[in-house]
Amino acid sequence: MNQTVFTSFEPKHVDLFNNAPLRLDHSLDRSALFSMDALAELIERYPREHYSLVHMGEQGSPRKTWREGDIGGLTGRQVIDWIANGRMWLNLRNVKTVDPRYQELLDAIFGEMAERLPGFSAFNQGLGILISSPKAQVYYHCDLPGQSLWQIAGRKRVFLYPNTKPFLTPEQLEGIALFSLETDMRYEPWFDEHAVVHDLEPGQMLHWPLNAPHRVENYDCLNVSMTIEYWTDEIRRAHMVNVANGILRQRFGWAPKSRAIHGPGFAAKAVLQKALKNSAWLKREKAARRPVDFKLDRERRGHIVDLATQG
Repeated sequence: MNQTVFTSFEPKHVDLFNNAPLRLDHSLDRSALFSMDALAELIERYPREHYSLVHMGEQGSPRKTWREGDIGGLTGRQVIDWIANGRMWLNLRNVKTVDPRYQELLDAIFGEMAERLPGFSAFNQGLGILISSPKAQVYYHCDLPGQSLWQIAGRKRVFLYPNTKPFLTPEQLEGIALFSLETDMRYEPWFDEHAVVHDLEPGQMLHWPLNAPHRVENYDCLNVSMTIEYWTDEIRRAHMVNVANGILRQRFGWAPKSRAIHGPGFAAKAVLQKALKNSAWLKREKAARRPVDFKLDRERRGHIVDLATQG
């Protein structure tokens, strides 16, 4: 990849990185990798295990609706058209494993970050693509790895919250680490009084402190975004503690008191989470919490069909 990714980066951004929300300019909205033709072709060959199609409730609705579905054999162009006329979003995960051009892009992004951020080193970098409907929303949630959101097309509003109580609790982090239930977090409207709000335009990206809860509202337009995630040694250790503490709380009914990422207690938890994180118990719990229960309606643009009603 020959183009420079970051088009704005100042010395102050080094101090802000990981310590406060940070909005920067980028050039990827002009990349051929994110044209509608390229995205449609990518969707058509995307492995089923690497995407999530989510149908959610309307903005402002007091009832949280979150359903996962299947694209139902539509062409890539149809999928984008259905999303543009529905209320859903498509998350293409692990894009670098499907198309090596996105691995090259990921390498370029982290190469520039390493040059600009002294001492920064990351591994297990990931890239995802989000295609979402006009006025779609992503509910209040947090992510476990380091995370940033890059706007490619359309406009969205991002609400960022402190990564401390009452906005985020250890129990919530454990539930996400164990069951990937990011959107089951408690949210109260008054949380917005403490949010930092950013409107993202094409060519802008947003990075935030680790685990900072956030939610997203699209403006009345189709949105295309890219997500970047990464791990460091400190983030990996914190994740191991979240998994171990969650197992102790959920499986054995014991409330852990420490979240230390060093010392003998951490060492014991590292062994525990390694032994049980792939256990039959945890696999059963995960499978029961996120069933695929709809597919895109082939006949009605922007509509879905309940799988339970299919004969």
